[in-house]
Amino acid sequence: MADEQIEAPDSTAVRTALWRAMHVQADPPPHVVEDEIGLQLAAPGDDWRDRPDMDPHATSGFRAAIVARARFIEDLIAKQADRGVTQYVVLGAGLDTFAQRKPEIASRLQIFEVDQPGPQAWKRHRLVELGYGLPEWLHLVPVDFEANTPWWEQLAATGFDPGQPAVIVSTGVTMYLTKDATVATLRQIAALAPGSTLAMTFLLPTELVDDADRPGLQASGKGARASGTPFISFYTPQEMLSLARETGFKDAHHVSGALLTERYFADRTDGLRPSSGEDLLLATT
Repeated sequence: MADEQIEAPDSTAVRTALWRAMHVQADPPPHVVEDEIGLQLAAPGDDWRDRPDMDPHATSGFRAAIVARARFIEDLIAKQADRGVTQYVVLGAGLDTFAQRKPEIASRLQIFEVDQPGPQAWKRHRLVELGYGLPEWLHLVPVDFEANTPWWEQLAATGFDPGQPAVIVSTGVTMYLTKDATVATLRQIAALAPGSTLAMTFLLPTELVDDADRPGLQASGKGARASGTPFISFYTPQEMLSLARETGFKDAHHVSGALLTERYFADRTDGLRPSSGEDLLLATT
């Protein structure tokens, strides 16, 4: 639309995309996830690998954690698609590139990427500019969260069918939201059709983070605060499981970072391992 306000994605979304690309460029194979399309979208300039937050050694744990959660989500989507689920919703999509990298799976789904209107318009422009376009099964759903726009109403207006099962994914979001906002989101998703699945990441309290990873997490928190997007919510696994059950989910499981490390990094000989501090809730309706 001609009156769309285009706004570049925030630094967190760009950093996540660049870490995925850095994994391909700096770490030896096998790669947990192969994603350099996010790098193409971000177009950070030729010197992006010289950024302090891209240091291949100092930030390796964060990089590994990002690709581990991305791989877990992709494996989940593939499994659910094989079960016949046809709707996939990404809350806070940022520079997610699943639709471009995995068209053989994505084209079997209706994918709904939910994000702020400005970055959504920017991403739409970049996808067209790079030749990826927007296939009919990919829906960019602009939602102004600051205006308290109900994201589920916007989903329905874009073609989402609440009567059919869906996979809902929210990664790297809950730490920026109040606990009340997260509870409201959980309650809304729990009301979706039976057979729906939620995968949601959450940050652990500092005391549950491995000693070696605490300085990195604290530095990350300082950076988030300095950029105007402070971490405000942390959850123990038991607290997140309790919230899921209290808000109406039929079943809920805690997926630890250690489990992802064992699943995707156990056979690596280069020492690459995810940092601790972020776990996942996997819940079903």
